[in-house]
Amino acid sequence: MNAVSLIGRLTKDPVVRYKDEIGIARFTLAVDRPKMNGKDATSDFPNVVCFGKTAELVEKYITKGRLIGLTGRIQTGSYTDKDGKKVYTTEVVADRIEFLDKAEKKEEEPRSNIPLEGFEQISADEIPF
Repeated sequence: MNAVSLIGRLTKDPVVRYKDEIGIARFTLAVDRPKMNGKDATSDFPNVVCFGKTAELVEKYITKGRLIGLTGRIQTGSYTDKDGKKVYTTEVVADRIEFLDKAEKKEEEPRSNIPLEGFEQISADEIPF
């Protein structure tokens, strides 16, 4: 089984590109590690990629600092850099993203009544943590 669930904040705004009209969004998530054995808490910074409708959602609604939850899978790969060295990569391919905080309201772009496909509205009382 290859399944990943993460909660964290975006370290910077996502980069979104389109190839053959399919969105590809890339961003880095800051995910806290728990404090263990008296050591200070640390963070991990996994690279995340998503495609299609999920990438379009990221482009429209997610910015640096937003707290999100995501599910997906780990994907590894490799390429040869300009110096001829083989570089190995690991990234999370997200297939579902949820907003875990409120977006800052922009006066020029009111979004309060825009329904998001595949998401349902819940109250803070329904969040289990």
